[in-house]
Amino acid sequence: MKKVKHSNKNELRAEYKLSDFPGGVVRGKYASRLRQSSNIVVLRPEVAEAFPNEEAVNKALLSLIDVARKTTRLTTGRVKRLRTG
Repeated sequence: MKKVKHSNKNELRAEYKLSDFPGGVVRGKYASRLRQSSNIVVLRPEVAEAFPNEEAVNKALLSLIDVARKTTRLTTGRVKRLRTG
């Protein structure tokens, strides 16, 4: 009795040949779509060194946003009072 060699057409190969893709291969085909839908932010190395993890980065940025909003409100309010008074 012979052993039947099973080949799974859905199996991933270690390497593919260009002939495996009859329509051709386009490098970076989805790169622009990924850039538009991605929320990954790459920090400069010197910035990354200042933060131990993702939570610390988010906490610092949220604090900065809060300070910016408060400062903007104070500045805007002062300008209005000075103009009307």
